[in-house]
Amino acid sequence: MATALAVLCGKVRPLGRTRSGIDKKPVSGPQRVEQEGLVEDRQADRRVHGGVDKAVHCYPWSHYTFWRERLPGHALLQEAGAFGENLSIDGMDEQGVCMADRWRIGNVIFEVSQGRQPCFKLNLRFGVKDMAAQVQDTLRAGWYLRVLEPGELGAGDQVELLDRPHPEWTIARILAVIRDREVSPWIIEPLLELPLPPSWRRMFERRLQSAEVEDWSRRLG
Repeated sequence: MATALAVLCGKVRPLGRTRSGIDKKPVSGPQRVEQEGLVEDRQADRRVHGGVDKAVHCYPWSHYTFWRERLPGHALLQEAGAFGENLSIDGMDEQGVCMADRWRIGNVIFEVSQGRQPCFKLNLRFGVKDMAAQVQDTLRAGWYLRVLEPGELGAGDQVELLDRPHPEWTIARILAVIRDREVSPWIIEPLLELPLPPSWRRMFERRLQSAEVEDWSRRLG
């Protein structure tokens, strides 16, 4: 059974040429979660971070082994929080998490809302010019939760799966559709039947209508 190994919150701080709340630190004790996430957590650019569809970011602890091998000795990889996650999840990754899964952690009810599309702030945080692209290409991006019932949770709480309405649509599978620049109707049309957040619905509708892929240069670079 999966566990919330750590709960992490951050404040908005300078990051290179911008500001960000990506620097998350573990917090102890019960933490209150409302509709827009952990009450002690902050985001800098609310246009693309936070909000009800990105209330809580989860990242698998198991991925840290992979990144330590790719970036040996990197100081950020010694503990959870390197990727700006709010929950470090032990025992689960993108291959085993599905769109619209419903979970209970502590007494909070969540729904899996979307996978993460990494941005250039990971490049600045790690000091690696293509870190965001590496995260996207490896599908080790994590995922977001929306809050269905607010409450409290803490480090060590188990992740209880309550419902899985779309077992065929793992987060890894959907992230691969984005990464692989898929525009085929036979792939995109079934995706549009899922309960997608508005930003993803617009993205896939544009791909279907234009047979073209969105420009990633600003997000990744």
